Amino acid sequence: MTRTALVLAGVRPGRDALADFAGVTHKALIPIGGVPMVERVIAALRDSGRIDRIVVSIDRPELIDLPGVEVLKSSTSVSRSVGEAFEALGAPLLVTTADHALLEPEWIRWFLDHLPDADVVAGLARDRDVMAAAPDTKRTFLRFRDGRFSGCNLFYLRDRRAARAIQMWQIVENERKKPFTLLRRLGIRAVVAALFGRLTLGYAMRRIEQIAGCSAGVVELPFGRAAIDVDKPADLILVRKMIEG
Repeated sequence: MTRTALVLAGVRPGRDALADFAGVTHKALIPIGGVPMVERVIAALRDSGRIDRIVVSIDRPELIDLPGVEVLKSSTSVSRSVGEAFEALGAPLLVTTADHALLEPEWIRWFLDHLPDADVVAGLARDRDVMAAAPDTKRTFLRFRDGRFSGCNLFYLRDRRAARAIQMWQIVENERKKPFTLLRRLGIRAVVAALFGRLTLGYAMRRIEQIAGCSAGVVELPFGRAAIDVDKPADLILVRKMIEG
């Protein structure tokens, strides 16, 4: 089966503060160890040995000119960019981001080798692994009875039913940094369970399935650094320190 990978490299509406901080037009082009972040991600995908086609979604396609890499013009938001790319590229589709500068081939292989039988799958890492790998990092963790987790910017859209999850993504995208607001969308039972520390990841996934109308699953990655992307200057300094020593 041909596997296609989509790398999200566009910018949100307005100025990109991190790109300004680094002196480039796009966050994806920030150099780390002399290599733009987006090229680091592309190299990891290639070196994984599991990806046959790589496509970059960016608002200025002329900025990406790399052998063997296709380019799509991004939309006005991350979720819309994924939705339009999914329509153009089809399934299955692995999705990651250009600011995932630490991405390693091993993480990609682990993620793909442990996929559950679900329409849409997300990669997660436990807080203990993240903090052990980078004690100074500041991440947003989702708290469940069975642990606290952070996203790893790895998603898998198995078939056409995954389009329903993208539609849900478009609704909640602006709430991505507000765990309680996201939790409210799961219903009052989930809110009460969370308040008393009884909400499990499994129950949350079942509610997401009911709301989105497709099956959903997660892959827990044992690599703490997989949850570290470059969203702010402190992240950039940390990741540069990790890569450049």
